[in-house]
Amino acid sequence: MSERRPSIAKFAAVLAFLSLSACARPIGDFGRAEDDPLHESAANAVQIAHGLSGPATTLNWSDEELEMRDRIWRYLVSPHGYDWLGDFRVELMRLGFVRAHYKPRPKDGYYRWLTTTSFASSPVRYARLADDIDADLGMLPAAFAAICAVERVDHQRGIAANGLPNADPKMRAGAAERQAENRATIAWFTDSLDARYDAYSYALDNLLIDTPHDAAIRVDAKLSAMRSLVETADSGDFCSEAGRYSPAPRRGGPASRYLMSAGSTAGS
Repeated sequence: MSERRPSIAKFAAVLAFLSLSACARPIGDFGRAEDDPLHESAANAVQIAHGLSGPATTLNWSDEELEMRDRIWRYLVSPHGYDWLGDFRVELMRLGFVRAHYKPRPKDGYYRWLTTTSFASSPVRYARLADDIDADLGMLPAAFAAICAVERVDHQRGIAANGLPNADPKMRAGAAERQAENRATIAWFTDSLDARYDAYSYALDNLLIDTPHDAAIRVDAKLSAMRSLVETADSGDFCSEAGRYSPAPRRGGPASRYLMSAGSTAGS
């Protein structure tokens, strides 16, 4: 009977979470996962099951690690391109019940949502695309700063684990595991950010074929700004000045790749 206890506890926790998974977790300021009594109750069940189904973690979560996971949460669920089960799995990962795992998303998922949703006019689709990119751009600097803070915590953790004579061997092992988990979570964020950029770019390319409009120029300028931050994330340089974003247009910035085609449609 005792051997079945972990499996039963885990199954009960998953059932509790599945009962709430159809309801999207509320998003708070800066796109972070917001505290919610219903989801937190299910989260408690998940944490109990986690403790019963595996060895207890030797390390507590630092404030920086919790902040990072809340900050990057919105980027791990592609807008309108990921089903509710994907959202559920992301929430389990955010809470530490299952390990971070990146699942490639279809590049055309966002475009399919954009073109099958009823809008007042075709330019409104471009406006919605621009707004979604803007939302990502506005929240990325805080996400980068949170990741940078975790990297510094892990650096300090490594120095302490390797240099302090009284460090328990289990704590040293726990430090290595936590560092690896944090690296995997950051890599998951980077992959997801790449996927979001690809989805937006795919949508813009195909919108210009579907319903050409000079609004594509504005959207492409925002995509250029996003590409710069995506490249910073891909390089792993989250602590640099390059991770900052200003909504003000930069003088002498790159010309839109849609300037010629959009300009010709505007005059037709």
